[in-house]
Formats: sequence, C-alpha cells, structure tokens
Amino acid sequence: MRAIRLHQVGGSESLRYEDAPKPSPKDNEVLVQVYATAITPTEFAWYPTFHTPNGGTRPFPIILGHEFSGVVDAIGPACMGVQVGDSVYGLSDWFINGAQADYCLTVPANIAPKPASLDHAQMAAVPISALTAWQALIDRALLSEGKRVLVHGAAGGVGSFAVQLAHHKRAHVIATASAANVDFVTTLGADEVIDYRSIPFETVVRDVDVVLDTVGGDTRDRSWEILSKDGRLVTIAADAERLTQPRVREAFFIVEPNRVQLIEIARLIDAGVIRPIVGAVFPMENFRQAYDQKPVRGKHVLRNAEL
Repeated sequence: MRAIRLHQVGGSESLRYEDAPKPSPKDNEVLVQVYATAITPTEFAWYPTFHTPNGGTRPFPIILGHEFSGVVDAIGPACMGVQVGDSVYGLSDWFINGAQADYCLTVPANIAPKPASLDHAQMAAVPISALTAWQALIDRALLSEGKRVLVHGAAGGVGSFAVQLAHHKRAHVIATASAANVDFVTTLGADEVIDYRSIPFETVVRDVDVVLDTVGGDTRDRSWEILSKDGRLVTIAADAERLTQPRVREAFFIVEPNRVQLIEIARLIDAGVIRPIVGAVFPMENFRQAYDQKPVRGKHVLRNAEL
C-alpha cells in the first residue's frame, strides 16, 4: 500500500509518501480501506506518537492520522459485529500506526456505521473532534440546559462541534473566535461571540459554568477567573500534558474511542443537528500542502484520490 510515514521526530518536513507493508487483521482487529483521514497537527507532539503503552520507544517509520472514514476490507477471526464491505468511521489506537495510508487497523469498539447523509471526506473530520467535544462537555463538565459555557477556538475542529453540542443541550453558548469567524460561529449556535483579538474575553464574561479550552497557554490561564463558584474548566490543549499544576492536570484529558458515542454522533449528523466543518480536502499525495496551510475553520482532510 501507499502511506504517509514519519521518519524522525519533527514536523511535516519529516513525512514521506511512500510504499509500505499492508497490515493484516488479527484476532478482534478490523482492516479498513481508508477513503479519507483528517489532519491533527498536534500529533507531532503527542506522547503516544513516539511511545508504546508501557513507556518504550516506537520504531520509525510511523504513520499518523488516527481518525478515518472508509470501508471494512477484512476482519480477524475473533471479530464480531462488523462485516466486510461495511462503511464505517472511527479511530485507530493512539499507540499504533494510523490512517494516513490506503489501509489501517482498528477494533470494532472504536468504529461505528458511517452516516448516510455525509460523504467519507466529511466524516473523516468527525471522530476526534466530535468525541472530544462530547466527552469534554457531557462526560466531564456535565453540561445541561441553562448552563453558561465558554468555548475557546470555536471555529476549530473541536470548538465547532462543542458549540453545536452545547446549543443542542440548550446551554447558553459564549464563544471566542476571530472577527472573520464571528458570523460563522453564530450560525453554529453561539449566543455570544467575542473577537478575541480585539476584546479580552475576561473583561466581558463572568460566572460561566463551563470553559472548554482548546487553545492553552495564556488563554487558559485567564479563564480560571471567569468561572462561577462551582464552574469547571476542561482543557485539551497539548501544552497541558507537560504542566504540573494540579488544577491544570485535573482539567486536562485526552479523548478516548467510544462506539456508543460514535453511533449517537452519527444519529445527530443524520438528523441535521450537528455537522463537521472541513477546511479543505487534499489528495493524500499533497499532504505537505495540507499540513502547511492552517485551516481557517475546522480541519483539513486527506483523501485517497483513486477512490
């Protein structure tokens, strides 16, 4: 098969599009023919990218891109609940090779049937961002009707899903975005949108029940003071993984695959309640352009041109 492979610690300059061995499913594994996969630039800094679950070092070359949409090509002998030919979307394990390739391995618990209403390129931008927003707001922050939530980076992959989910939960949604994205974020369901470049959010926002931080750094540091007495901050910013402050460590989490949640997200997509935001779609061989051009909204997607 063809794959985009990382050959050393670094950024997109260390990637090559080249021939690679096609994996074979074992036991409960599923081999998916990848129609499309999304780009997550922070993957170059993730611990699982370069380590095994027991703390060892993963060998190069490494395939990135852990979310995908495609068709089941083969299943292992112990695999249940999935059939060859199924259209699916979902995740691969963080510690194994990902989906920036013609094929990738996963397990049934990490995938769900692809919604009929969207194509593979659109669905490739869903798994990580939608699950992160779901687990941050619903599982960790226990967001409910009437709560006040502030979403930082609301035009991004996670932020755009978070605004839609919070709106669906009938929360009061406040969002930060650039001036160019104010109207766009409003269409996603935000009740208030703050242009973060011209207005410090902490000067106009107080007593929020939930802050979802997708930015990190100074933005996160300034967010603590605007929480209500029992308010909760949840952060997914990569810099939090390296920090030692107890409140930051408690607020930080990494998304986990969840088939039940993927099925519910697919249902909400088909019902027109939420939708992914795709910045642009690139052929797999144009991966460097996709990495080097930061999306204004949502995520960039790579597709297999021959499919």
